[in-house]
Amino acid sequence: MSDSPQRFLIVRLSSIGDIVHTLPAVGALGEAFPQAEIHWVVESRYALLLEGNPYLDRVVKLDTLGWRRRLTSGATLREIGRGLRALRESRYDAAIDFQGLWKSAAAAWLSRARERIGFARRWLREPSAAVLYTQRIPPRGRKHVIEMNLALVEQLGAHTQHWQFPLPRTVADDTYVETRLAALGAKDFIIINPGGGWRAKCWPPESYAELIQRLEGILLEQILLTGSPGEENLIATILQRAGSRRARYLPTTLVQFIALARRARLFIGGDTGPLHLAAAVGTPIAGIFGPTDPARNGPYAADDIALSNLGPINHTRREANPSYLPGISVDSVLAATEKRLARAHG
Repeated sequence: MSDSPQRFLIVRLSSIGDIVHTLPAVGALGEAFPQAEIHWVVESRYALLLEGNPYLDRVVKLDTLGWRRRLTSGATLREIGRGLRALRESRYDAAIDFQGLWKSAAAAWLSRARERIGFARRWLREPSAAVLYTQRIPPRGRKHVIEMNLALVEQLGAHTQHWQFPLPRTVADDTYVETRLAALGAKDFIIINPGGGWRAKCWPPESYAELIQRLEGILLEQILLTGSPGEENLIATILQRAGSRRARYLPTTLVQFIALARRARLFIGGDTGPLHLAAAVGTPIAGIFGPTDPARNGPYAADDIALSNLGPINHTRREANPSYLPGISVDSVLAATEKRLARAHG
């Protein structure tokens, strides 16, 4: 790249964990080109994760998930037009597509960026999208998705050994969490997040209930369950099965969850957004993985523990009634919990 000020477009539309895993690459780009303008195009519902990011000059919000549900609406067509104009307002030296889908590659192409950088075909979820890139990078030898993402910005000359996760934080959200913790008498606590984007990634509710029962007998910490509004019934079922007097559900917004995770002594849960947010703020992790690979998607602190059923990836989001994640015992999660707490707190 030239020494003149640059303008870059980051393309990572969704979702929570994937956005978190892209943050170190954006930080590396910002450190390498401190005079550059960096813009990020993202789904509107996830834009709050980018608030206050010191490396971003602009966030372009699209609602492609909503557009698909109401594509024939005149209002939707006007929204699409505004989104396309927003993409084309700036002249970009490079657009970097971290998502690897046709829609994300199309966003990079529509931006009129001089260079469009993405992964080589075999690393893309939709390999044919590579036709829209000018540079196709094979991240050979990279296991974790964060390392793979860094390969894309290294093509521009941005290198780092320091992974940064500048996530949003507000006084109001910190105050909410402190107030709720005080009301619960939860000075020391662990988080259990039993939900997930799709059932095949979720440990069975009865296993979580048994884990809570057994943790209550050996730990002094309070147990706080977290989840999205759509997971409240699941959490209620687990709490009812567990019959615990020390486990509670603590509803939060996304930014409030980040504030909560910063204070937690441990996070237990599967491969879902909250786990990746907790890992990003340095919360000790005992992760429950399958069918996804923790070597690619899991926590990255040396002391964190990721249990996996090591089974084949034979479930998809499209299955009507996928089974819960099998093959990981309550004994193994209990042992991982004790081990990770000992590593972190003695």
